[in-house]
Amino acid sequence: MPELSRRSALTAAAVLATSAGTLSAVAPASAAGHHDSPATFDEVYKGRRIQGRPATGHHAHHGARYAVFVDGVELHVMRNADGSWISVVSHYDPVATPRAAARAAVDELQGAPLLPFPAN
Repeated sequence: MPELSRRSALTAAAVLATSAGTLSAVAPASAAGHHDSPATFDEVYKGRRIQGRPATGHHAHHGARYAVFVDGVELHVMRNADGSWISVVSHYDPVATPRAAARAAVDELQGAPLLPFPAN
């Protein structure tokens, strides 16, 4: 059995690291479909009713495929490539879930009503 040289060991390690990186990069893209869809929620947070559910109809065209509402008014949310979520109200503060995006919007609004966002 031949001896394992340092060069062969480093080459093998590089190949393994590259293939592992490729698999981890591919897995989230394939998982981003229907299987990791956020859970539906409906709660009162700081006196405001926040709701979230998979988008249907005209709500699905924004790319998030998830609709969030604050007091019945749609809060436009978007899922980032890294899986975090942002909203039109807290655009520069990504959060882990649509529920967290709704709560961040309520915090940011400080009691002000959410105005409807004009659709393009």
